Amino acid sequence: MRLRWRLAAALTMLPPAGAAAQTIATPPAPAATDERIAVPKDYVQVWADEFDTPGLPDPAKWRYDTSRNREGWWNNELQYYAAGRRENARVEDGHLVIETRKERVDKAADYGGQDYSSAKLFTQGVADWTYGFFEVRAKLACGKGNWPAIWTLGSDAGAGWPRLGEIDIMEHVGQTPGTIHGSVHTKAYNHVAKTQKTAEAQVPDACTAFHTYQLDWTADRILIGVDGRAYMRFDNDHKGDSATWPFDKPQYLILNVAVGGWGADQGIDPAAFPARMEVDYVRVWQKR
Repeated sequence: MRLRWRLAAALTMLPPAGAAAQTIATPPAPAATDERIAVPKDYVQVWADEFDTPGLPDPAKWRYDTSRNREGWWNNELQYYAAGRRENARVEDGHLVIETRKERVDKAADYGGQDYSSAKLFTQGVADWTYGFFEVRAKLACGKGNWPAIWTLGSDAGAGWPRLGEIDIMEHVGQTPGTIHGSVHTKAYNHVAKTQKTAEAQVPDACTAFHTYQLDWTADRILIGVDGRAYMRFDNDHKGDSATWPFDKPQYLILNVAVGGWGADQGIDPAAFPARMEVDYVRVWQKR
């Protein structure tokens, strides 16, 4: 999920590890492709959440990121990320629901003055992976101001962003409904340096229908796709340089819906709330 900075920002101002989020698609560094993407035949499922048990998300699989509620979140985001609050994250009718709401959660001890609430779930400390096929079937939260994302981040927090590597499997901003983005960020390729690798695809009913958002990550390349077609490709240059390929180390998965930031370049529509990203399942496969 890319970090959005003002033009005066420089690489020396990059946030600490764990702060990274959604990408920015201007100007794009070409990474577009059009090829098949599917679970390889020699892979086995190693992790999944089918969201079959109603209530709060399974604590054995998910944690909540609330780390910057008091200070305010990166990217000029406007949400308060709640933990253990059913209004913002719950399992119902076989789906994980992450819901943004226009409200002030001012009784929370870490409240930072935000006018919106949401949730950010991640698997760090619970599960991470080096290489694999990832698939998330979801229906996206839409409306101007909403910014849903499905992404991974390097587990080595000490490396700092963007050195630790980031893979954006899906980003969608409400002001451009139906356009999804896939990107990677590394020390050499990132939006702060205007060298990010990114591509986009059109999914006209992303807000009203479920689609499968996919990542096929091997030692040689990264493919990002939707519904069996990859639209973004990033190849390992095999130079052994972590600045261009930090993706030989574990990454963990993140699901969130931000408010503001890149999702609000054209303002926020009050009528867009509440908005929900619904996730039918999350599945991960790796080579036998």
